Amino acid sequence: MPATRRRHEPLRVAVLAPISWRVPPRHYGPWEQFVSLLTEGLVARGVDTTLFATADSVTSARLVGVAPTGYSEDPSLDAKVWEALHIAAVFERAHQFDLIHNSFDFLPLAFTRLVDTPIVTTIHGFASDATLPVYSAYADRVSYVAISDADRHPDLPYAATILHGVDLGSFEVGPGGDTLVFFGRIHPDKGTALAIDVAAEAGRPLVIAGIVQDREYFERSVEPCLDDDRVVYLGSVGPEQRQSVLGNAAALLHLIDFDEPFGFSVVEAMACGTPVIAHRRGSMPEIVQPGVNGFLVSSRDEAAGAVEAASRLDRGAVRRSIEGRFDAARMVDDYLSLYRRLLHR
Repeated sequence: MPATRRRHEPLRVAVLAPISWRVPPRHYGPWEQFVSLLTEGLVARGVDTTLFATADSVTSARLVGVAPTGYSEDPSLDAKVWEALHIAAVFERAHQFDLIHNSFDFLPLAFTRLVDTPIVTTIHGFASDATLPVYSAYADRVSYVAISDADRHPDLPYAATILHGVDLGSFEVGPGGDTLVFFGRIHPDKGTALAIDVAAEAGRPLVIAGIVQDREYFERSVEPCLDDDRVVYLGSVGPEQRQSVLGNAAALLHLIDFDEPFGFSVVEAMACGTPVIAHRRGSMPEIVQPGVNGFLVSSRDEAAGAVEAASRLDRGAVRRSIEGRFDAARMVDDYLSLYRRLLHR
């Protein structure tokens, strides 16, 4: 049973992070970025927070780190071995917390009936229905949170939809410029090659930033187009470079070929005053306000045609369009409200 907490004592929350990357991520790692923003926000609000993440993670919370670093950063680490030890660490201590927030995905759900502590799970997106049997099996035990209305699975119950937020204090309105930017993992789903085509059709240079997730796709469809002039690849860009890369762009091309659950780079670009041209898929209609902070398109020609209009948008208005709704502080407050509602129930 969870330990009894007196009314005046702070809420005790365990946050279970994934261990592909450290928290916060050095460059790529959207789930780890979410965990960092949530954890630091909880600590700032006086919540007694314990973060279960890699041992090299950086946090103001109490850190329990079993895996020495992320297995995507150290190929010598066996992912299954360290994930097993990592998940066990939080459930062996479950009685110490009022609530466990699982941001690890579906695997920890299999342990939830072994403890009495309430569990919240943020579902970071359904890559396929393959994981649905696990979520369905524990739907009566775990409170699920969707990160956009678009990503709610019709066969699952949800406690809430809580949109992600970003640390707005880390970004300011940039000057823009002539260049377009692609910012994200290089993978067919993200539309990197299409962004190259759109930039060429619009007569604009393109900067590409992100990890290469699909090497064959990169070598076949992206690398031959790189010329260090009209199409430039920067590699993986860390938080310290995001302001410059995004803030100096005329627009972000986010021409996804899948139903993206959210999209941190979209909101981060807007925080820099940079409008977004995105395919009308997944969560994009919940973020992009056509004619205000970008445009929703359905084809290459539409995307190229939207470049000039996007360049003329007021960059201050683009930034203001996401203040409040996509601020990390709002996100943390929403989760705290959910925690209290579930614990009261």
